[in-house]
Amino acid sequence: MLAISTDPARGTVSFAVRVQPRASRDEIAGVIEGAIKIRLCAPAVENRANEALIEFLAAVLKTSKSAVRIRSGEQSRVKRVEVFGVTRQQIAALLQVEA
Repeated sequence: MLAISTDPARGTVSFAVRVQPRASRDEIAGVIEGAIKIRLCAPAVENRANEALIEFLAAVLKTSKSAVRIRSGEQSRVKRVEVFGVTRQQIAALLQVEA
């Protein structure tokens, strides 16, 4: 089960992601241990995977890159991501579309 938290005062939604760098393509690969598993082509070197994660989430959520922020776990595979201007339903819909 995916844990999605919202902050209506700030207009943000936050959730956990598990990143798999150096994948064959960028994609959402379901939910693993309460986090959205995201496969990225970028390597986990010099912050490239984090930048790719922000770009990928901005693209699939149809928002700007500045609206996506990594709150914690920048040096870890499991990260906490915060997105401004999206709803809980939009995050949950990502899993339905990619499944």
